[in-house]
Amino acid sequence: MKKSIKFIIAIVVAIATAVIPCAGHVMASNSIQEGAEAARAEGMPAELIGDGGVINQFTNIVLYIVGFISVVMLIWGGIRYIISGGDSKKITDAKNTILYAILGLIIVFFAYAIVNFVLNAIGAQTTPESAEQASLFLTQFIA
Repeated sequence: MKKSIKFIIAIVVAIATAVIPCAGHVMASNSIQEGAEAARAEGMPAELIGDGGVINQFTNIVLYIVGFISVVMLIWGGIRYIISGGDSKKITDAKNTILYAILGLIIVFFAYAIVNFVLNAIGAQTTPESAEQASLFLTQFIA
């Protein structure tokens, strides 16, 4: 008798475990979208891709921050080079700082170009001016 009750409870729990997530997903499908719309503040982008999209804004912010840090490190490397006083260890460290800052800037420029290329490839609409400016800058940078 105890085994049959445990068996019935196990079956009921298994069925409930299988059915409850499905029912919850069906009931929550509308409420998730409504919750996302309610959480979005005025002026906040609703699209993930595109000119004002979240992905584009996020990548632009990250690229600007990394670019700013690279420029600051380039300046810092120049200052270290100037005040090295002929010490070969300090000169080498300063040159490495400058080299890595320049590599950081190159990576930022290529990351910007790659992000715009991928967004254009998946169908995001970008302004022709921004794409033209990026390609013009890259051709001038490479040449």
